[in-house]
Amino acid sequence: MTTNLATLPPRFLRTKEAAEFLSLSARTLEKHRTYGTGPAYRKLGGRVVYAIDDLEAWAERGVVTSTSDPRGRVLPAKRHEPVPAHAGRHAR
Repeated sequence: MTTNLATLPPRFLRTKEAAEFLSLSARTLEKHRTYGTGPAYRKLGGRVVYAIDDLEAWAERGVVTSTSDPRGRVLPAKRHEPVPAHAGRHAR
């Protein structure tokens, strides 16, 4: 039994297709990759590819229910300072 590869859904997307999947520009996705704020990616033979599951998981991190909801943050595509270990804790 042979499998027709054309009928299989894609497992990996190149940068342009991954950006379209996320409704972002390819340049924004490249910036996220540079700053480490984007979805996980793989290098296969020098090519950058994204697993659809990783794109969906990264997008899911941004889910919120209101503008005051502190959960789930997807950082902007820019350089960020490391968050200190004690950040977010209230002084007593």
